[in-house]
Amino acid sequence: MILPIYAYGQSVLRKKGEAITKDYPKLEALIENMWETMENAQGVGLAAPQIGLAIRLFLVDTREAQEEGEEAKGFRKVLINAEKIEEGGAIRAFEEGCLSIPDFRGDVDRPSQLRIRYQDENFETHEEVFTGINARVIQHEYDHIEGILFTEHLKPLKRRLSKRRLEKIKQGKIDPPYKMRFATKKRR
Repeated sequence: MILPIYAYGQSVLRKKGEAITKDYPKLEALIENMWETMENAQGVGLAAPQIGLAIRLFLVDTREAQEEGEEAKGFRKVLINAEKIEEGGAIRAFEEGCLSIPDFRGDVDRPSQLRIRYQDENFETHEEVFTGINARVIQHEYDHIEGILFTEHLKPLKRRLSKRRLEKIKQGKIDPPYKMRFATKKRR
């Protein structure tokens, strides 16, 4: 089932997610619905707060985000109760976007390497190191479960210049290509 994606301005996007256990209600169906929602919106990641749940769950599919010919370096994963262990490597700028903030992009500086501990959908614990675009997508989605949006990483000038556009998104004065739930809905 395709779920509505919560738009910029929704309070759940600013909440730190709570850890979950394997007996979380209807977890398998939730994960399946999140995959369907993300794919419908043509995203590379989706975090539970983006569908209105302040829990530590996100999924990523970086296969199509890879450079041409490098698709095999991508992966499709569910990450539950993720915790960053270490970030490192060169800081790199890259233009990011977000399904909760449609048609808005901005350069974000992030470390090029990430070590993270998480549980998969079977609640088996993993600790892995990710680099490049894989690390970036995980960092972006990890920020969501910490209540942080990529707009907070933008340079001050870009943030100031973006206020009007972000307010339009918050008010629902946009026409996204997928279902969304807005903080306030005003007439255009």
